Amino acid sequence: MTVVVCPGSFDPPTNGHVDVFERCAALFDRVVVAVVANPSKQPLFSIDERVGLVRAVTAHLDGIDVEGFEGLVVEFARSRQATAIVKGVRGPSDFDYEWQMASMNNHLTGIDTVLVPAAPAVSFISASLVREIARLGGAVDTLVPAAVAAALKEKLQ
Repeated sequence: MTVVVCPGSFDPPTNGHVDVFERCAALFDRVVVAVVANPSKQPLFSIDERVGLVRAVTAHLDGIDVEGFEGLVVEFARSRQATAIVKGVRGPSDFDYEWQMASMNNHLTGIDTVLVPAAPAVSFISASLVREIARLGGAVDTLVPAAVAAALKEKLQ
């Protein structure tokens, strides 16, 4: 069984994230979506809320588990017996950052990283832009799943 870990803060999960989850579910036997509790960032949604949102937007997919965690992604991946870490990349700046992280993670544990290029239809979407648009009262319905749009609206009222 091929197990991969797909880590991120997912604050909030976007249509770009869902695209990566769907593609991973088609490629691998089991995908563990690891929602990072990164205290250095100030997330809009709590770790439990983000885990719940990711579970909601992946409910239609088989072979997906969603867990929150703190610590090193590679240690989490190792504890789940993952053969790889999967990261979505939107463009050159994402690629440069993820390349460096992939090299370090491989150095630390030997676990490889698979980089999945964003589909063109969602390559411009970032969670930080979605948060900013939502905070300023803009429509995010085409950028996030319906459950996430509703959660954003409720959180920001």
